[in-house]
Amino acid sequence: MESLIKDLSEAYGPSGEETLVRTLLEDLIKEHVDRTFTDNLGNLFALREGPAPLLMVSAHMDEIGVIVTHIDEKGFIRLAPVGGLLPHLLVGQRLRFKDGTVGTVYHEKLKEIKELDWSKLYLDIGAESAAAARKRVEVGDLACLHQPFAVLGERYLGKAMDDRAGCAILLEVARRLPPELPRSVCFVFSVQEEVGLRGAITAAYRLNPGYGLAVDVTRVGDTPEAPLMDIALGKGPAIKVKDSSMISHPRVRGFMIDTAVAAGIPYQLEVLERGGTDAGAIHVSREGVPSGTLSIPCRYVHTPSEMVDAGDVRHAAALLEKLCATPWP
Repeated sequence: MESLIKDLSEAYGPSGEETLVRTLLEDLIKEHVDRTFTDNLGNLFALREGPAPLLMVSAHMDEIGVIVTHIDEKGFIRLAPVGGLLPHLLVGQRLRFKDGTVGTVYHEKLKEIKELDWSKLYLDIGAESAAAARKRVEVGDLACLHQPFAVLGERYLGKAMDDRAGCAILLEVARRLPPELPRSVCFVFSVQEEVGLRGAITAAYRLNPGYGLAVDVTRVGDTPEAPLMDIALGKGPAIKVKDSSMISHPRVRGFMIDTAVAAGIPYQLEVLERGGTDAGAIHVSREGVPSGTLSIPCRYVHTPSEMVDAGDVRHAAALLEKLCATPWP
């Protein structure tokens, strides 16, 4: 999956501008499912038809980014966040717009670094005036982080591992599934997760699934002075117990654990004190959907360089394959 994760990681796709990622995923998955379709928000559905109840498996396509709020007379550009992005992480970083325009971020003079906020940041695209800048960028344009993918031994480093690593896992599992399944499975590549789980809300309402699973990244506690958390890179994917958006359904969580144990797949149990996934929207759709989350441990979430472990990704794909191909209780 390394080359796939690279291509997905480097693709442009901030919240609300997922078209390029969706096109890439649809081209790759359409030969492995019965049909693909999109909805009015831009979610991509890839359906394997089978008996009811349907299992919805969701990974979000969008990434954190910025939006242009103002262009001054000298061509410097002011920004606001789209998703959970801290301003100090952008200083000296490059941003890329949909048309390939690239710029670098810096800040106004500060007395103390604690004064740094979004009002003090600006983007320089090399323009000499507002008119020159507006030939390439306009107010309302979205940009993503501009970082190359790198392989560090058994670790992958790049932007948008949240959640392009999850998208890669869904695609890999779609390729592996046998011709006959015990139930319908719909792989959903959702939009606008980073700004409020919005794509998953409409996708779950449309599908009315019997069960729901999100595949997303989670934070870890294995770096220096990290918050106490029993999640580490290289120890297997995590089965979520709770986050800010959901308490996993005990029947779903138990089935995920039993399936991992039976298959000899390493796993960790996750309690995330803040943050959520598409499962937070899926489980409260209509009359309620028993749901859970399969999480990929990730260092430096919501930064320009997120890190995941290749073994965790492989084991997550193996577990999801079993979950899709095994009858649920």
